[in-house]
Amino acid sequence: MKQRTLGIDGPSVSAVGLGLMGMSESYGATNDAQSIATIHRALDLG
Repeated sequence: MKQRTLGIDGPSVSAVGLGLMGMSESYGATNDAQSIATIHRALDLG
């Protein structure tokens, strides 16, 4: 997976991230079980 450095001397992080705002109440009703499953899958994929 591609990595990027944050700032000049910052940590190296994945170039791909997981946006979680859709899991908040900002966009309507939430599904906690589905949100948790999504986070677990993302962790499993690295």
